[in-house]
Amino acid sequence: MLESIQIKNFAIIEALQLEFDQGMTALTGETGAGKSILLDAIKLISGDRADSDSIKSGEDKAEISVCFDINGQDQAGRWLEANELNSDGECIIRRVLYTNGRSKAFINGYTAPLSQLRELAELLVDIHGQHEHQSLQKPLVQQQLLDAYSGNSGLLSTVATKFKTWRELKQQFEQAKSGSQEREQRVDLLQLYCRELNELNLSTGEIDQLQEDYKRLSNAGQLLETSGQVLGLLYDNEETTAQSLLSNCQKALADQLLVDPGLSSSHELINSALIQIQEASDELRAYQDSIDLDTEQLDHLNQRIASVQTLARKHHVQADDLAALTVTLNKELEDLQSSEHDVDSISKALDQASQEYLQAATTLSTQRKSTALSLSRQITNVMQELGMQGGEFLVQVDAREGESSFRQSGIDQVVYLVSANPGQPPKPLNKVASGGELSRISLAIQVILSESSLIPTLIFDEVDSGVGGGIAEIVGNKLHQLGDNRQVFCVTHLPQVASQAHHHFRVEKSKTADNTTTEVIALSESERLEEVARMLGGVTITDQTRAHASEMISRRQA
Repeated sequence: MLESIQIKNFAIIEALQLEFDQGMTALTGETGAGKSILLDAIKLISGDRADSDSIKSGEDKAEISVCFDINGQDQAGRWLEANELNSDGECIIRRVLYTNGRSKAFINGYTAPLSQLRELAELLVDIHGQHEHQSLQKPLVQQQLLDAYSGNSGLLSTVATKFKTWRELKQQFEQAKSGSQEREQRVDLLQLYCRELNELNLSTGEIDQLQEDYKRLSNAGQLLETSGQVLGLLYDNEETTAQSLLSNCQKALADQLLVDPGLSSSHELINSALIQIQEASDELRAYQDSIDLDTEQLDHLNQRIASVQTLARKHHVQADDLAALTVTLNKELEDLQSSEHDVDSISKALDQASQEYLQAATTLSTQRKSTALSLSRQITNVMQELGMQGGEFLVQVDAREGESSFRQSGIDQVVYLVSANPGQPPKPLNKVASGGELSRISLAIQVILSESSLIPTLIFDEVDSGVGGGIAEIVGNKLHQLGDNRQVFCVTHLPQVASQAHHHFRVEKSKTADNTTTEVIALSESERLEEVARMLGGVTITDQTRAHASEMISRRQA
């Protein structure tokens, strides 16, 4: 429960420190006294966006700090422990606002983002506003209220996950289908390209070898003639050759080595030259044997080189890049042909995802229909108590069919129907209920939802607007009953509601020549009597008014 709140320099509050107890606490005061400021402060520590205009004029920052007793609150305790923010049964949330528009938030002394404040506050406090009956007419809100009552969070999460999977597969399938015509055209073109390139079967580096072979064969006659001439000069002529000349030189030096060994180096070099001439001659003979004057081979080389150049021009690449292009285009063709099988596999996966989603959504729908019957009965009963005798409330859950009905929240259309008077068939809420009736129906829903909620602290902000007299007393009684087993705060202008509270605070605004401040005062029994009398009688409070107020408070105590 909310144990205490401290506020400094917020709106027109200079400094305020309040402590609270279990039960129902009424917050009353003149219109404009600042009752909403206290709620705005609690909303800020619940993660609402900060506004620098909320800082008291002339101050550089505002600060709000609340302390919750979380003993026995397992959900909040587990959340704090999971986020490593636990503090032995106590939870302190602090928010600091600065004039530059920035703010800081702390949970048990640790800096926290607003997302964490919102998550934690949802487990600690539930605020019901006076205008909730307006949003009650929206289909989405109606569905969310039904799910909140039935506790479908786990099943809702499952349905949302299944829906996400189905939607992603649906998008993949549509994309695959939309690209089928373009894919078929590309496959036809690639089949032509790959057939030409595969028939060419050009290997990496082959083009250089083809050009080298072509150059050699096209010049074979000249190569044979030149190599023959060189071979003759070196070794094969009957007349003088390089070999015979060097052989004579070798013999001449060999005769003189006995006279002067210094000629041995020259003699060895000539011997080496003779050996090299012999080897060169042998290679030239082998080269002549390798030269082929085959014109057919030359034509083949010429045609292959022409085919390579033609395909290179066709694909706008260098001849050397054709081999790599062949690999690339074959891979693309293979991928596109296999993608046809991918469409089939995506289709099968989509059918499976659709079945799994429908199974989860149907389970959720069944649970909603069961819960709707119980919720309808309970709200109808409270409506009767709130002065709508003979009225009937009906939560209608219709499961739609077809993929067009698939939603993250399920396949259901939830509609709130109401019959305000006996004998009238239930019709949609926004078509038959007046403003006052909507207020009472909204209050009935909030009371029922609050009774089923595990949240320890409930705040009702003038939810009794639009009712009065005996109905207001019943409203107060309902809030008092809620306060018997949890903490309830109620901002109200109705004495019939305020008189039934376990605790009573009055909000007062005080003005001086240069300052305006708001105070919140915990009322004693006598002060409470005066406040309820003021709410009954207005400016002039008579003994009769006080007696009436005393009777109202006594009835609650009884």
